[in-house]
Amino acid sequence: MTRRQFHQLAAGVTLGAIGSGCGAARGGGNGLPPASASGRSEAVALAAVPRGAAASETRAALRRAVLETDQLSWLSRGDSVLIKPVCNSGNDYPATTDPVALHEMIALLRERGAGRVVVADMSGVEYVRFSRDSLSGSTRALMQNNGLLQAAEAAGAEVHAFEEAGWDAFYDEVPSGGANWKQPLLLPNILREIDHVVLMPRCSRHLLAGSTLGLKAAVGWWRHDTRLEYHHDARTFAEKTAESNTAPTFIEKQRLVVSSATKVLTTFGPDQGHVEEPETGLVIASSSVVAHDMVSLAWLIENRRLTPDEDKDSIVDDPNQSAIVASTANRVVNLWLGGVGKALSADGLDPWSIDTVWHDKVLRRAFDVFGGVPGIDLGDDDGRVPQAVRDRLVAATALA
Repeated sequence: MTRRQFHQLAAGVTLGAIGSGCGAARGGGNGLPPASASGRSEAVALAAVPRGAAASETRAALRRAVLETDQLSWLSRGDSVLIKPVCNSGNDYPATTDPVALHEMIALLRERGAGRVVVADMSGVEYVRFSRDSLSGSTRALMQNNGLLQAAEAAGAEVHAFEEAGWDAFYDEVPSGGANWKQPLLLPNILREIDHVVLMPRCSRHLLAGSTLGLKAAVGWWRHDTRLEYHHDARTFAEKTAESNTAPTFIEKQRLVVSSATKVLTTFGPDQGHVEEPETGLVIASSSVVAHDMVSLAWLIENRRLTPDEDKDSIVDDPNQSAIVASTANRVVNLWLGGVGKALSADGLDPWSIDTVWHDKVLRRAFDVFGGVPGIDLGDDDGRVPQAVRDRLVAATALA
């Protein structure tokens, strides 16, 4: 049974309870505590890609956005760079990172003098099961299915799947912000070998987390015992997502977050759902993962607005609306990671609204641990981004 088949079944079983008012969860409401401004501004560069444009348009947009952000001023000749895409499955972009954008990012780094460039990730637990004594599935094979492997190798990068190095090829690190993690994070040793990290997420809905952007992409770094704690203690699911990004290695080495969002997965997620391809797609880049995610979430919300109601109103098509279905799904992940006992003892997961940037619990915790809400200095890509789109993104990310 596929993940989608399972959750469609779970949604069908619970429709009666949800219809009677039990288990519906929009989260947030009007009683949100105020968020505090950080007093600093973060640049977020946008670059426009017309719908249906050739791959060369995406490549050019990637370059414009990245170079507008910081001109890669942190990169010295011979430095090593690890690009962390999102390869949670073998499905095509936008269920995973855009291979066209990945290829161009590698090419740009090479042109600017980078030495070793590594593309690395570990896929979701539906497809890769990893423990001290066993391994099933392959991130490398999934990368081949969705084109990330070919894109990376064609551009001259090496591909690294974290599980291939073995259970002991991880080190422990305690996040510097927050206290919801009971155990240190287990991160891949290769992070200690490289000088810089570039994060390349996608813009997508997520069954459990509401959305999956830059902050949520951290899961791909973790060994499976860390993932088990994350899913088992689900009452702090959102908080742990944000806090994990304060691990000292990421604070020290992560330089850039860039998303190709010419297509957006607006329902279900993370592996499948409705794909919205707006008239003008975007590449979004920032040195700040929080600022990036504020704009990326605003873009997801904008594209959900464009999605037909019949594709997003049903709990079968968009099950994050139901606490019952989200908790059931999370228990299945616990089953995959830790067996029946962990599935039965896992916390319930109460999903939250992403109706606005301010309702998202992951971002709200990120505001806490990263020192407040940054002002967003939104680049305009030499006027190629439609003014109406830019205005809506500015309004959506401005702290009143």
